[in-house]
Amino acid sequence: MDLLTFIGLIVGVGAVLLGQHLEGGHVDTLINGPAAIVVLGGSIGAVMLQSPLSTFLRALRMLLWIVRPPSLGAESTIERLVNWSNIARKEGLLGLESLEESESDPFVRKGLQLLIDGSEPESIRAILEVEIGVKEHHEQQAAKLFESMGGYSPTVGILGAVMGLIHVMGNLSDPSKLGSGIAVAFVATIYGVGSANLLLIPISKKLVNLVNNNTHYREMIVEGMVSIAEGENPRNIETKLKGYLH
Repeated sequence: MDLLTFIGLIVGVGAVLLGQHLEGGHVDTLINGPAAIVVLGGSIGAVMLQSPLSTFLRALRMLLWIVRPPSLGAESTIERLVNWSNIARKEGLLGLESLEESESDPFVRKGLQLLIDGSEPESIRAILEVEIGVKEHHEQQAAKLFESMGGYSPTVGILGAVMGLIHVMGNLSDPSKLGSGIAVAFVATIYGVGSANLLLIPISKKLVNLVNNNTHYREMIVEGMVSIAEGENPRNIETKLKGYLH
């Protein structure tokens, strides 16, 4: 569980609400259902229009990473790779065959299969790096979808404000309603700008960082697999891979 996500959200939104209170405003003036529908619905509709279905669905799945980042377990993976290098030196690469089925990570399992098949080190690197690049591309696209949504929401918020002002102009005959009507109209702008800068863009940046961490982790695995294929000393492999932890 990533507590910093919750703390950041509380601090960001809390600062806005506290400022509203200190200026003599009331929190309930910032609550407006139609404005929320316009901003949220308009922004979601815009990114749905610009994105393939697969990217949109992947972004929804990755949203869970904000509160529960992927558990990579780099240190335990290094231990496994070093153990595999010891087995390979003693029994040959075919000695790794019994480990393939017990490996849950498809990427690691593919690397093991390449090792067992006796592929050349550079061939192993090339094959796995292609998979890394493709996976990183798809994940980056999904992560940046929220950045796009954050780009649309302020403009959609202005659209909501203009719609509200049009409604206000229709009540010019009743001056008592003008002040409150204008205030409500600009709530949509607050929703648009606030959601972009306090929620959507930060979510995108955090997901991009997590994607980079995943890529870094996979690159470590590739280096370990290639080192095993080259028959490097297990201690040297361990020292090399631990450099990825820093």
